Amino acid sequence: MVAVWGTNFVVMKSALGQVPPLLLATLRFTFALLPGLLLLPRPQASWPNLAAYGLLAGAQFALVYVAVNGHISPGLASLVVQAQVFFTIGLAMHFAHESVRGYQWLALLLAAAGIGVIVAHTDGSTSVGGLALILFAALSWAGANIASKRAGKANMLAYVVWSSAFAVPPLLALSLVFEGPAAMQASLLGASAGTWGAILWQAWGNTLFGYAAWGWLLARHPAATISPLALLVPVFGMGASALWLSEALPPWKLVAAALVMAGLALNLLWPRWRLAFA
Repeated sequence: MVAVWGTNFVVMKSALGQVPPLLLATLRFTFALLPGLLLLPRPQASWPNLAAYGLLAGAQFALVYVAVNGHISPGLASLVVQAQVFFTIGLAMHFAHESVRGYQWLALLLAAAGIGVIVAHTDGSTSVGGLALILFAALSWAGANIASKRAGKANMLAYVVWSSAFAVPPLLALSLVFEGPAAMQASLLGASAGTWGAILWQAWGNTLFGYAAWGWLLARHPAATISPLALLVPVFGMGASALWLSEALPPWKLVAAALVMAGLALNLLWPRWRLAFA
């Protein structure tokens, strides 16, 4: 599952070679919606909750696609978007009045230091604008996390499918306005079989399989066992980008990755370490 999520950043880059980013996001959620909407009953979640999740998830992937389309490398994008962990904590503090512990502040500082290293070394593989887009995508992902948490014990696969109905209309409207009907038609007619495969992989492999597998694992194993696996997403993302797209991995990228990953690891694993060595 994390291999699918991580390598998907390379897959999306290949699709963006022929399909503009907002149209790609529209197609992703369209194929996530259909035919699942006809096969799965509506999940036990309110319409406002489904709408919130769909709009936030749509914003997340639209921002990621725009960023990866020439503003940041797929490998770095897979790393920086994990800032959603800390945005989720911040939103939980605000909306659910959850407290933040000392080790979480330290984890945030480590991850922020890693982002700072990336900002200080903007080059051909990233830009300040691309980094900002990915950080806004991470914030949208965090908002979607809060929405799904408020949905309770809904069927996650059905939840993702039905919420996609709220992502498609605004994404389609944005594509029509900013990319134009002519460009949309030309890309759809000119897309290769490989591009259509990448589009379907976005919808079915990354979205439906990924979330279904995540929910299946969480239903059968402790969250403390499964959650740390998300740390492998940037490993697969940066590794796949280096292998298939020849993305360079200079020392500063490795230092940035180490800092961000250290922050994520501390946030996820510290409670277990504390119990193990208490």
